[in-house]
Amino acid sequence: MKKKRILFVLLALFLVYILWLGFILLRFKPNKSSQASLSEVEGVYHIHSRFSDGRKPVDKIIRVASRVRLDFIILTDHGKPNFDSLLSEGWKEGVLVLAGSELSVSRGHLVALGFKLPSTDFSQNTEQAVHEIAALGGFSIIAHPYSKVRWSWGEFVGYSGIEVINANAMLKRNFIFSLPYLPALLIKPEFYLLKILEDPSLTLKKWDELNNSHQVYGYFSTDAHLLYRPLFSLLHLHLLLEHPLSADFETAKREVYEALRRGKFYNAIDAASKAKGFKFWATNGNKITPMGETLFFNSPVTLEIEAPFPFAKEVHLLLDGKTILRSLEKTVSFEPTQAGTYRVEVYLKERSPLAHNIPWIVSNPIFLRKDKE
Repeated sequence: MKKKRILFVLLALFLVYILWLGFILLRFKPNKSSQASLSEVEGVYHIHSRFSDGRKPVDKIIRVASRVRLDFIILTDHGKPNFDSLLSEGWKEGVLVLAGSELSVSRGHLVALGFKLPSTDFSQNTEQAVHEIAALGGFSIIAHPYSKVRWSWGEFVGYSGIEVINANAMLKRNFIFSLPYLPALLIKPEFYLLKILEDPSLTLKKWDELNNSHQVYGYFSTDAHLLYRPLFSLLHLHLLLEHPLSADFETAKREVYEALRRGKFYNAIDAASKAKGFKFWATNGNKITPMGETLFFNSPVTLEIEAPFPFAKEVHLLLDGKTILRSLEKTVSFEPTQAGTYRVEVYLKERSPLAHNIPWIVSNPIFLRKDKE
């Protein structure tokens, strides 16, 4: 009788669990943006293929990207650099395929993008590698600074960016916590991945510290080694271009890398809600300054934010990492009175598996300075 009671209790708990999980999965319906702009392109950054430690070959990764309708992907296979991965670039299946390399250097892992093919391996010394990448026309991004291979901080040597969210690192760190949601991988894998995301305040704080004295851009990184389809739906870079991507590969490559170099993009967790349509810019008289750039002001400046979404969200404007304005409106205008680094975070206020302390959208900054130096 005792065994039967235990079995009955276990069965009842299992049924309750199935009903609970089924209920929350049925309720999960990401909001969709009604905004359409051919000059706003979406892509995924930091992807590994079988050219290093990824599970799929490049052609299958491209097929997945095409099916989820990405405009571009950026491969970052490990190497010094990874020449095989670099040679896989091109327009393929309607997707702009770009490739850089993730380098193992003395301070941690560094992603190199936009460089010409070197004749020799990049140095393992971090500072030397950054200079070598720049000499070849490229730029560098600090990868997963507080997880996996942690970054050891030293003198700033011209890094272009820092990863403020790394999905693969969070997946490994939060696997045990996310076990109750694991069956969702078979039904709604994006839901499961949303549950493994965590508050990125540590990396956001470090990013803000770097921006006190340098211009550094923030990236949402998939760091995909497997689970490509759900990861390709999870985190997107939204590039704000002046016109649609060129059909010519070299021109399109230059357009994407130029937008990344200048911080003309924002990051979004698109699996929670589609983010297309967000904008952040500054006006100073007749001059318009997009995010990512520096504006020197001796006359009134207005910061403009558009979050034209038909669902509940809260816009936060931050100055040097501190929130100075909150708004539930679709459009926000703010006249700053002091110099500093201004950026935007947007939080979902409707029902969502995304935790309330995780920003749904993170813009790149506008750097406001008083006088030219």
